[in-house]
Amino acid sequence: MKNKILVFYSISLFLFSAFSYYFVDQGFSYLVKIYKIFPLPANIITFIYIVFIIVFFLLYVYFLILLKQDKLKMKSITLLIGISVAVLFFSHPTLLSYDIFNYIATAKVSYFYKENPYLIMPIEFRDDNLLEFTHAANKTALYGPFWILLTFIPYALGLGSYLLTLFSFKLFVLLFYLGTLILIWKGFKNIKALVLFGLNPLVLIETLISGHNDIVMVFLVLLSYLLLLNGKLLLGVIFFILSVLIKYASIVLVPVILFLLYQRSKNRKVNIDIIFYYSFILMMFAFLLSPLREEIYPWYAIWFLIFASLSLSKKMIYYIAFALSFSLMLRYIPYMLIGNYLPPVQSLKTIITFSLPVFVFVYFLFKEKIWPKIS
Repeated sequence: MKNKILVFYSISLFLFSAFSYYFVDQGFSYLVKIYKIFPLPANIITFIYIVFIIVFFLLYVYFLILLKQDKLKMKSITLLIGISVAVLFFSHPTLLSYDIFNYIATAKVSYFYKENPYLIMPIEFRDDNLLEFTHAANKTALYGPFWILLTFIPYALGLGSYLLTLFSFKLFVLLFYLGTLILIWKGFKNIKALVLFGLNPLVLIETLISGHNDIVMVFLVLLSYLLLLNGKLLLGVIFFILSVLIKYASIVLVPVILFLLYQRSKNRKVNIDIIFYYSFILMMFAFLLSPLREEIYPWYAIWFLIFASLSLSKKMIYYIAFALSFSLMLRYIPYMLIGNYLPPVQSLKTIITFSLPVFVFVYFLFKEKIWPKIS
């Protein structure tokens, strides 16, 4: 890989990380003063964001081309991942989401106030300064009990400092991102998936910047699969249950787990690509059903992207997943530009999200000559 591309990638990440601080919450008054020196209108901010997203996805495609040509070696892959982690860790998470503050607030309810977060809302502690940053303070815990248990670690490491706690949570999620990549590389011996998933801009942004806990659920699912494939059935089931107790979406993978248990109990060889293929289908199903609860969020794509990356036999899967990755990162544009969720924002978000993936899907239907078979 050319050094110029590496330098350009590093600078782009650094500038995007700096750009994230333009979205600092008002509660960080000392940081707000910095970016208010250079006020920008919403249309300029949105334009800058779009340019960054296009640049990152073009670089991503370039890396994939190099990989296909066998010009992207493991040393370069490791370097790209290392740079991504090192730079984006220092970004500010409120660029696109405030969920990390909800994680912190729930942990504080549990470990500082020693209350049940499934019964007590953060807003009930009206004098707590953390409420300045929490955008869902009027909700009880939204995630599983194992996640609440795990959050004790970054919360304790925060030592009561808002800023230190914030970056402790980011570090905690970052470690699960790296753990997932290690499982892909060492466990499943899949270098292609390491690039497909590990350098996907959506995964990088929603995990290393926003700090979403979906990567924790994904890590536990992959670990569960690996254990089951190696005949460690009890441990495999335990880690799968733990994944469900992080975020309940992985429960849709129960049929895959049961199939793995049955096959391994009979000492039968398992076609791992079939496992990843049906896991992709099931997690895509969960993703598409998510509006029944609230709405489709871009970071939910991590649920199916991991399996799309690992499934090597179905090209259409990853092209659709790639198209969704790009369109989901553009899904933020209507709110960023307009500043509220009133009509037509939701309709615009839906159009942006699904136009490109549907086009890609229809293209593959024609390419594979499925239409004549149907008719």
